[in-house]
Amino acid sequence: MAAFSILVPSLRITSRIGERSLAMAVYLVVLLSVLNSISQRGSKVAVSLYALELGAGSLAVGVLAATFAAFPLLLAVHAGRVSDRLGVRYPIMLGAGTMAVGLAAPCFGGGFATLLLCAALVGLGHIFFHVSIHNLVGSLGAPSERTRNFSTFALGSSIAAFIGPSAAGFGIELAGYPATFLLLAVVAAFPALLVIANRNLLPAHVRHEEAERARSAWDLLANRALRHTLIMSGVTLTGIELFSFYLPIYGRAIGLAPSSIGMILSTYAVAGFIVRAFMHRLAERFTEVGVLTGSLFVAAAAYAAVPGLTDGVFLAAAAFALGLALGSAQPLTIILTYNHAPAGRPGEALGMRIMANKVTQIAVPLAFGGFGAAMGAGAVFLATGVFLLAAGVISLRGRG
Repeated sequence: MAAFSILVPSLRITSRIGERSLAMAVYLVVLLSVLNSISQRGSKVAVSLYALELGAGSLAVGVLAATFAAFPLLLAVHAGRVSDRLGVRYPIMLGAGTMAVGLAAPCFGGGFATLLLCAALVGLGHIFFHVSIHNLVGSLGAPSERTRNFSTFALGSSIAAFIGPSAAGFGIELAGYPATFLLLAVVAAFPALLVIANRNLLPAHVRHEEAERARSAWDLLANRALRHTLIMSGVTLTGIELFSFYLPIYGRAIGLAPSSIGMILSTYAVAGFIVRAFMHRLAERFTEVGVLTGSLFVAAAAYAAVPGLTDGVFLAAAAFALGLALGSAQPLTIILTYNHAPAGRPGEALGMRIMANKVTQIAVPLAFGGFGAAMGAGAVFLATGVFLLAAGVISLRGRG
């Protein structure tokens, strides 16, 4: 635990702290994020499968997907301002605690209404944790080290993306839904316990460079580069989230076991881990925007292939291709958002990015949920492929 004291009460890590200490600081922050992401990603598999077990249809699962995104949409910018002005320690603790409470709720029954409560509280807690942890990573070390730090952070996210769905799938098969939700709740609470037990882990107050005079968050959209980044972030996150929610529906329709569905989702995470290991080199060769544009075309092809696949192995191959395509997109949009943010407002810009993501993540699942109820889950994948293809064409024209 003594190593946790490396993060001194200042969000800005200076050159006086050695490279080894800075690396340890990044790894420790990544640990908190991994634990949080395991519970968050596992919750989406558990909630969607439990809803199906209770007799819910595609439209109801779409409502649950939108509920996860409701509070992030409303409070993302506010969460960013909190992390800019008040620090990251308390948002991380309270966010983790709120997620734990939400995940524990289905253990006590209540049916579909409890799943809605779970999704809402997980979304509420995650947005404060999520924005604050990204703000912290972006502030560690010099600007020249930012891409490397976010690459390391992204590798941790890939680990969580592998463990979370698999743990949920196997937990459901071996112990049932209540025990699985309880396990996810314990994992969600652990980062808060670490912070409470080690008060020097995170700063009480943020010390950013001098900020711009406070204005409406909407003035951030006047920045063309930032605006383009926000749009691409929403598109790529839509592709990621729809896969997480609608693969369980499709897998169940073709007779796959929960553990198989979890492993297919985890295959996506393995591919994401691989591509993020050399993401920095890809960005140097093709630029960040170039990598994002290419990922959209590959993701469109992977989505379009899913409705023709009925074997778990081939579905895992499609998930792997999608992971290679979109695995680097999320951290790249975070880096670009942080880099384009006005002085003293990176948290607010990151919050705006989350809000842009959630607009699509609420609208698209609801629209696609109704579409899936009428046409089937396979049609959702095909429609998403067309959506990603169109976004790729728009991005390609924007580069020209």
